Amino acid sequence: MVTKDLLGKLLVRRLGKKIISGKIVEVEAYIGPKDRASHAFGNKKTKRNEAEYLIGGHIYIYLVYGMHWQFNIVTGKEGSPECVLIRALEPAVANRHECSTRLDSPVKARRANDTNKKFVKIRDKLVKISELTNGPGKLCKWLGLNKSFNAEDLAESQRIWLEDGAKIKKEQIIASKRIGIDYAGKYWANKKWRFYIKDNKFVSKL
Repeated sequence: MVTKDLLGKLLVRRLGKKIISGKIVEVEAYIGPKDRASHAFGNKKTKRNEAEYLIGGHIYIYLVYGMHWQFNIVTGKEGSPECVLIRALEPAVANRHECSTRLDSPVKARRANDTNKKFVKIRDKLVKISELTNGPGKLCKWLGLNKSFNAEDLAESQRIWLEDGAKIKKEQIIASKRIGIDYAGKYWANKKWRFYIKDNKFVSKL
């Protein structure tokens, strides 16, 4: 399954002269016309979701609650609206000690007195690195993603792309129900199409 294969991959973002990246640690699958939780259920096609119908490797990004961007990678054939929501990343800032939450807002990482905890300083406030990207809206904010990325090709883009990372073993992958889709009905809401890396502290909180 493509969805599981994305775990461990690096999502890399160019921000001006700076490169930041994060390991994908949590994903959710949406299979299109049959899936009542999908924006393309019933082959619905609108201005908002037309990127879902592109060939795999393109970006589908949309806004929820009028404030949070949600980053998806299209995985189907052209005309087959399947995609994977990227729910959480393990930011490379944990090792690099440098990142950016916005194009105009540099963030410098540092260690707190407790060497087992790492923080970033954002507008004079210490924030745990583990809480920077542990949710789909948070990771979009950290990477500086917005509507301008919709329908962009990850294979051709000069500002965002995927790279190979550590191979995730089968026993490290946990399957569970997708989050926040009760509206889709019990059958679809109970599909175990959310996958995450076991014991990874960057996985989103329920």
